[in-house]
Amino acid sequence: MITLLAAKGYVGQKMANTLEHNQISFTSPSRVGSDYYDAKRLRNCLESNQSRFLISCAGFTGKPNVDACESAKYECLQGNAVLPGIIREVCEDLKIPWGHISSGCIYSGRRADGEGWSEEDEPNFSFRSPPCSFYSGSKALGEEVLEGAENCFVWRLRIPFNHEPSPRNYLQKLLNYENLLEAENSVSHLEEFCQKCIECFTKDVEPGIYNMTNPGSVTTRQVTEWMIKEGLTDKKFKFFNSEEEFMTKAAIAPRSNCVLDTTKAEKAGIAMRPVEEAMIDSIQRMRLELRA
Repeated sequence: MITLLAAKGYVGQKMANTLEHNQISFTSPSRVGSDYYDAKRLRNCLESNQSRFLISCAGFTGKPNVDACESAKYECLQGNAVLPGIIREVCEDLKIPWGHISSGCIYSGRRADGEGWSEEDEPNFSFRSPPCSFYSGSKALGEEVLEGAENCFVWRLRIPFNHEPSPRNYLQKLLNYENLLEAENSVSHLEEFCQKCIECFTKDVEPGIYNMTNPGSVTTRQVTEWMIKEGLTDKKFKFFNSEEEFMTKAAIAPRSNCVLDTTKAEKAGIAMRPVEEAMIDSIQRMRLELRA
């Protein structure tokens, strides 16, 4: 039996759907019914369910975006830095392997050599390497809390997207925003991300940190051009003239725009499709979804 925390969130719902698709039995305790922020109650939950693996989709992202974390710092720290430590303590005590969904937003840009950031690179967009958003700082702290954890997977998600209309979907955001920031990023196809996380359990992948993004990177303009070319929209996309204008007119916290290296995931057999293939496929499917 797998225990899935935060199954009602954006990523959690997709993780639950993917577990069902794989015909894997799981339980998803609610925070109201079984407060997993309390170590004793979490332990009782795992013992009563005879859990063999735990997947934590819990955390605090802020709505509609990370700017909300700047005014909800307590909740942000609790969800992203404190909770991982609580889960680690309980899972290690019960000898239960588990996975934590982290984020690639603890980096900015590329490495000095022009390559993407690897799992071994120190975050350069964190409280220890400012400036950063409070969200990114809290996610970096969460990874620090898990350093040396036993039988723990740290899956770095980055800008989730797929074909389904949702305010959390990167493609939907591009359609909704009046003005866009041109930036290069690694991104994660949501269904593939969930599938590969589950395969870490089913295929006995070695625990550790994994950059779980589609190999390669995309720029904002590339994606909008594909959206127009594939007939998803005829919108005339507008862009900010600079990041400075974006920060002045549309944002509170600085944004992490970064490229991650996926070599480790590829060697472990849990790599996703190349980003261009996954992105264009999602755009095509989204076009059909919106026209249905």
